[in-house]
Amino acid sequence: MVKKEDVMNALKKVMDPELGINIVDLGLIYEVTIQDDHVSMDMTLTSPGCPIAPQIMADAENAILKIKGIKKAKVEFVFDPPWTPDKMSPEAKMILGI
Repeated sequence: MVKKEDVMNALKKVMDPELGINIVDLGLIYEVTIQDDHVSMDMTLTSPGCPIAPQIMADAENAILKIKGIKKAKVEFVFDPPWTPDKMSPEAKMILGI
C-alpha cells in the first residue's frame, strides 16, 4: 500500500528549475490523497503567474506515476492559502539565504 511518505519522497525529485530546490522543500505541496492506485494532489506555486507551471505539473505527475502500484496521478494548482517563504523547509531557507 502506497503511503503519503512514498509520494512525498518521489516529489523530492521534482525541482523548481528557477530556484533549484525541490517542490517539497519549497513547501508547495498542500494535500496528498491516495485512493487505491490513484493519487490526487493539491499544490501551489511561488507565484500564480509562474511560466513553468505546466512543466512542474507534468514532472510531479510523472514522479508520482513512477511509484510502484500507482496508475493514475492528478495534480491541481491551488492558490489559497497563498504560498509564503514560511512554508519552506529549513534546508531550503538555508540554500536561499533566508
